[in-house]
Amino acid sequence: MQARVRVRVQGRVQGVGFRYFALQHARRLGVRGYVRNCPDGSVEVLAEGDRTALEELLALLRQGPPAARVDSCHAEWEPYEGNLPSFQIVSFSTEQRWS
Repeated sequence: MQARVRVRVQGRVQGVGFRYFALQHARRLGVRGYVRNCPDGSVEVLAEGDRTALEELLALLRQGPPAARVDSCHAEWEPYEGNLPSFQIVSFSTEQRWS
């Protein structure tokens, strides 16, 4: 079953390789979407793909890379849209327009 999830990760998650960690695992799992740093120091992930793969990615995000400290990881499941590109790192200021 295809699904979509938006995740906000808080803690020591910027400057520790968190986005590259998310990128590596999302691509390995065949997930589409993006990861980006937010101005408040958190990291946001928007991802679509197989529900099982997304749940595995979510478990990895809750753990984070070795240098990170994840204090909270909030996930919101959304309706699948099927319009996200291959998983990538984007900047917060990048306006997202997925067709």
